[in-house]
Amino acid sequence: MAASPRIAVFPGSFDPLTNGHVDLIERATHLADRVIVAVLKNAGKQPLFGVDDRVAMIREVFAGRAEVVADAFSGLLMDYARAHKASIVIRGVRSAADLDYERQMALTNRHLNPDVDTVLLLPSAGVGHISSSLVREIASLGGSVHGMVPPAVETWIARRSSAARTHSV
Repeated sequence: MAASPRIAVFPGSFDPLTNGHVDLIERATHLADRVIVAVLKNAGKQPLFGVDDRVAMIREVFAGRAEVVADAFSGLLMDYARAHKASIVIRGVRSAADLDYERQMALTNRHLNPDVDTVLLLPSAGVGHISSSLVREIASLGGSVHGMVPPAVETWIARRSSAARTHSV
């Protein structure tokens, strides 16, 4: 009898996908057979990119990598994990504040679904300072996000910035 594949879910807004996210996704593929990058639909936020665009970006960056799947979800993460037979949730931790928050979330998620373990990963040193909010701010002020996001995402941001300038003229 073959063992079931180990499935991990990496949830987040990914607005936009950064090189920090890519680092964690790449490393998560060593822990699981499949990593579902689950883009949260959050009506309470004003995103730079819509959910469908964020999913498309992730698919573009990981094209040809069958072990990385991009999807969108809403509702409880543990319900999503159960529906996709995931046994691992991947979360990135950049600071002590992140650790405190992620600890509380991991314990709550464990209460909701004891079959899922949360794995906290520290980003690699070269990308530990990058956050989506920082990238959005730099891009909104016309700065370069080169080296902070994958080249494909940099192109998405450039197209968005160009379209915004065209509409404001």
